Amino acid sequence: MSSVMARGIARALAIDVRELPAVASGFALFFLLFCGYYVLRPVRETMGVAGGVDNLPWLFTATFVVTLAAQPLFGWVVARVQRHLILPVVFGFFAGNLLVFVAAMVAAPDNLWLARSFYVWLSVFNLIAVSVAWSVLVDVFDTTQAQRLFGVSAAGASLGGLVGPALAVMLVGPWGHAGLLALSACLLLAAAAAAALVRRQAGAMTSADDAARQPLGGSPLAGMRDVLHSPYLLRIALFMALLACVSTFLYVEQARIVAMSFPDRAAQTRVFGTLDAIVQGLSIGLQLFVTGRIARRQFGIGVLLVAVPMVTMLGFLWLALAPGFAALAVVMVLRRAGEYGLVRPGREMLYSVMSATAKYRAKNFNDTVVYRGADALAGWLKAMLDAVAQLPAVAMLAGAVLALAWAVTGGSLARRQRGLARTDHEE
Repeated sequence: MSSVMARGIARALAIDVRELPAVASGFALFFLLFCGYYVLRPVRETMGVAGGVDNLPWLFTATFVVTLAAQPLFGWVVARVQRHLILPVVFGFFAGNLLVFVAAMVAAPDNLWLARSFYVWLSVFNLIAVSVAWSVLVDVFDTTQAQRLFGVSAAGASLGGLVGPALAVMLVGPWGHAGLLALSACLLLAAAAAAALVRRQAGAMTSADDAARQPLGGSPLAGMRDVLHSPYLLRIALFMALLACVSTFLYVEQARIVAMSFPDRAAQTRVFGTLDAIVQGLSIGLQLFVTGRIARRQFGIGVLLVAVPMVTMLGFLWLALAPGFAALAVVMVLRRAGEYGLVRPGREMLYSVMSATAKYRAKNFNDTVVYRGADALAGWLKAMLDAVAQLPAVAMLAGAVLALAWAVTGGSLARRQRGLARTDHEE
């Protein structure tokens, strides 16, 4: 790439030209990871519907239980594996899991319990894998770099989320579900290679080589202890729990309406894939040209963390008054595009003022156990409200209240993060 072109790209993205190689590697990491995940996401949604929409709360509960079981194992890896090897070890493990599912799906493609097992596995995998990938970026970039670079790096996730569903739609016919899983395993291994490049190009392995080559230590449950002993991390946990509740309310409503509107399983996969593609297309524009510019302003992180919850609250009120697939599609697209483009980079910036142990241990606990626990709780709450009220509008009004609490928590976190960044001190 010529220096003139590099300067032009850096100027358009509002970043330092010297940071381009590391940003490009971060972009590639998230592109490959999310392309692999979104190849599988339509498969997961189809399998979730196949098991019956009424059974989704059980799947959420099973996902939470498996997440609880996986957390000590991840804690053991973080405590004993050198920091720069955590991501390759985790991604290699999940790639091996995918190959096992490939063999099982070839042997029994229509097995309902296999479908449910894959649904739970993918729901656990996506949170752990994405959390670890963000931990790498939080680890190698400081607070001011995070404000400039996280949005651009996250755009790789959106591009991957755009390409992945398109690949799923095109290849599910000739390759089948097993073929999509094999492709995802290859993309996951390529993402691990990109993560190593991020560290090298960001200078982490030269300026902090000794630190990166040392295990973080601690017990397998140290992440939970870190969260419980820090008011700041506890507030992030609350933010994650409310995010999960809001997402689950909309997700269950989506599954119900799609099952009613599109009885055919192939049509359902195409619908889910199309919605994913629209979401990612909108997210790319936000991440490349909006997120970084907002984050650098005085109250920028607050905007990233509050705007989407407020829009989601209005969306719930709309659905309460006018339920239907068209309204749901608009709300889901706006909420998810905003989450990927604004909320996700913003919430990762919250960890930039924390220690390395918090960036891996506490962060993963919040991203997985807290999120999935709230996910399971929200699934049962939504089912209870639907059963008792016999009217979807009641659950949508409850969702509006949760979204408002989510916004208030986000604003509080942004203020605390600014204070910690100014004092270079963590709780």
